[in-house]
Amino acid sequence: MKAAMGDEARAWLLAVVALILAAAAVAVAVAEESTSTPMPGCQDRCGNVSIPYPFGTTLGCYFNDDFYISCDSTHYDPPRVFLRRSNIQVINITVQGKLRIMQFIARDCYNRSGAPVSRNNPFLRLSEFRISDTDNMFVAIGCDTEATIQGIQGSNGYTSGCISKCDSIDYVDNHTCSGIGCCQTSIAKGVRYFNIAVRSYNNHSAVWDFNPCSYAFVIEEKMFNFSSNYLRDLQNVTMMPMVLDWFIGNETCEKVKANGMHDACQGDSTCYDVDNGSGYRCKCLDGYEGNPYLPNGCQDIDECKDPNLNKCEGMCRNTKGNYTCFCPKGYHGDGITDGTGCVAIQSRSLVIELTVGLGVGITALIAGSTWSYWAFKRWKLIKLKHKFFRQNGGLMLQQELSRRDTSTETAKIFSADELDKATNNYDESRIIGRGGYGTVYKGTLPDGRIVAIKKSQIVDESQIDQFINEVVVLSQINHRNVVKLLGCCLETEVPLLVYEFINNGTLFQHIHNKSKASSLRFETRLRIAAETAGEKALSFQRSEEERNLVMYFLSALKQDRLSKIVDDGVVKEAKIEQVKEVAKLAKRCLRVKGEERPTMKEVAMELEGLRITGKHHPWVNNDEPKLEEMEYLLGEPSLKLGSDGAMSNAAYDSMKDLVVLQAGNGR
Repeated sequence: MKAAMGDEARAWLLAVVALILAAAAVAVAVAEESTSTPMPGCQDRCGNVSIPYPFGTTLGCYFNDDFYISCDSTHYDPPRVFLRRSNIQVINITVQGKLRIMQFIARDCYNRSGAPVSRNNPFLRLSEFRISDTDNMFVAIGCDTEATIQGIQGSNGYTSGCISKCDSIDYVDNHTCSGIGCCQTSIAKGVRYFNIAVRSYNNHSAVWDFNPCSYAFVIEEKMFNFSSNYLRDLQNVTMMPMVLDWFIGNETCEKVKANGMHDACQGDSTCYDVDNGSGYRCKCLDGYEGNPYLPNGCQDIDECKDPNLNKCEGMCRNTKGNYTCFCPKGYHGDGITDGTGCVAIQSRSLVIELTVGLGVGITALIAGSTWSYWAFKRWKLIKLKHKFFRQNGGLMLQQELSRRDTSTETAKIFSADELDKATNNYDESRIIGRGGYGTVYKGTLPDGRIVAIKKSQIVDESQIDQFINEVVVLSQINHRNVVKLLGCCLETEVPLLVYEFINNGTLFQHIHNKSKASSLRFETRLRIAAETAGEKALSFQRSEEERNLVMYFLSALKQDRLSKIVDDGVVKEAKIEQVKEVAKLAKRCLRVKGEERPTMKEVAMELEGLRITGKHHPWVNNDEPKLEEMEYLLGEPSLKLGSDGAMSNAAYDSMKDLVVLQAGNGR
């Protein structure tokens, strides 16, 4: 009983499928029938199919033999239409160049044991016309399926196809022909012959319960909507609708006119070449409709009566091939909905006054709005600059500078606009250095001085006080081994530092560049280190890379491998005892606790002591700086020690507790 019910359900579904396809074809035919007009005195219909000229069923009613239609009322009720004297069934003809036919399905079916049950590989051969590449597609259905379509394209052959495989119906999606249960491909242009072949890989033995057959066919694309039920229920469907492109002759419109040949286009129509074939078709001119192959077949369209064509807001007047919109009396405009429309006419003076007033008002509104926008934008920018200035310690710096002796050179507070102009708005071409600390730009001040402007990436707001203190103190340092700080800009989110510009490179380059390091003697290095230590203090928020370098240095010192990490020039020139003493001093400076590290005064004294001790040896050059220069660096002509053994020099005392920003911000 269940099996019987299942067969009835499948039969019912099959009937629904066939009904849907037939109904769709009929609907298309009805929609296009209004322009399908026959030759006067000729049969205009066979069964449910309208037969427009240039097609016809009797001699004199068709353009030539290519357009002969046979109407078989003997074997079919209602009668059926066939193309010429073939078995190609026609279901619809349009004067727009389309011919819908029914074409057989290819199938490959098996029983449960895998034995073949039925197989069909259909073909289609046309002497004229072409299979439409724009309206049709090639489809294969099945879960164990390989389908191919072979054809003739012009004078050349071609082969195409697709594969569809799946293990379960659960993987098959309705309305989707993407390769699982259903696959599709396009049809080549210019095809007049094809045959279809379909086969199974495993005789459907693994999927027989829900898919005993493979199917393949060419079908009109808009007529096809895949359903998973097709995997079983297409067994008794034999044909599917497809579309042919028809055309007249095998010459282009230009050749037909050039040769003085009679073309088929009549009345208010024009000739155009087809892109899927070698002939031409006719169409009614714009604004006309009907059959362009019949005398007076193209009739003027009354657009005024068709709301889909009539775009008039006002009144509409039909013309040959077109229509005109106009406004009623008392109104002016083009009368078109998407144009100026129809506007009531007012007195001339009032129109002028309104136009002038409106123009002046709009101009004033635009000018006022523009001025207000830029004024508001400038006010916001000024307010933001003031916020950054206060946030970066600008008021504190102003107070510090005001307390300083005016005879001593102090740091300048630059405005953001000054530095923007100096660097051409921080143009990429002005960059002279870049690193983890930020970017350095070359700039030119209004007085012609060339400066280096450091634009840092981050700022530690908790150390603003120390930053301001550093700016005040460093701006007073003037030494040949220390780049001078000229000032800063605090009107930006991150403070900008302005230094003098040095042309002959940095200390880093002189130490690490082999071409320059060779001229930098060990004694000179000691002197620079001592002088720098006497000038300012440095503290290091040590990075991971720096910590690894420190550990590498301490490990080399502990394992007596100091010569492996020291510059080759230093190893060759200096005594290893001197190098070890400097290394030990550096080790003490790397202690974590501040109270365990030597002061910078002590570092300066020890370095100077090592330098003076070594200058009497023959390996040391005697080009040391003058004694008065060293005395200047240490603060006074002679160093005095207090009761606690510490230096009493005021220059050192003022910098004793100075904490500078991270090393990247030092000079």
